[in-house]
Amino acid sequence: MAIAAIILILINLGIHMLLPDGYWIPRITLIASIFIFFLIVQFFRVPSRVVNKSETQIIAPCDGKVVVIEEVVETEYFKGPRRQISIFMSPINVHVNWNPVSGVIQYFKYHPGLYLVAWHPKSSTENERTTVVTRTASGVDILFRQIAGAAARRIRWYVKEGDKVEQSTEMGFIKFGSRVDIYVPLDAEIKVNLQDKTVGSVTVLAELK
Repeated sequence: MAIAAIILILINLGIHMLLPDGYWIPRITLIASIFIFFLIVQFFRVPSRVVNKSETQIIAPCDGKVVVIEEVVETEYFKGPRRQISIFMSPINVHVNWNPVSGVIQYFKYHPGLYLVAWHPKSSTENERTTVVTRTASGVDILFRQIAGAAARRIRWYVKEGDKVEQSTEMGFIKFGSRVDIYVPLDAEIKVNLQDKTVGSVTVLAELK
């Protein structure tokens, strides 16, 4: 945000110096700069949220909309059936990612890949992505993936294998439209429906048995 502010200020100062007698162009540039900066702040903001932590609940790792709830075979880590919940993040959503459960990171891997649109079925396995598996205190492994979209080509993460993490703390960031997949046990009680809007670190996605 600071870099964007400096660039926009320099652009406006340059136009003001080149067109000191101008009227519309400097004003249009100023209005456009304010709008662009507002969008940048909207995108990179990190909201403060009050959360209730629970050892049995899996919370949404991001803001967005639930686009997939289905039983799948997860082939990278579990190599077996799990329930997949996918959340699509639009460019206007908060793009911070939070840890969905507390526990210890058992597995982490970054995968370079394609940049298919985030809602494409193959984006989970072919796009640039990270895979994170957290083992809860009760011994349940929860896997989630940060997935880049057509515009999101910068995934950031702040965790590594062996880290102890707390539910609802920041674990990473995806720039622009993207998606997060969460894989839960088949007997977990799903608490959301398709098209539901999620609030990262707040919305309960599932309850562990």
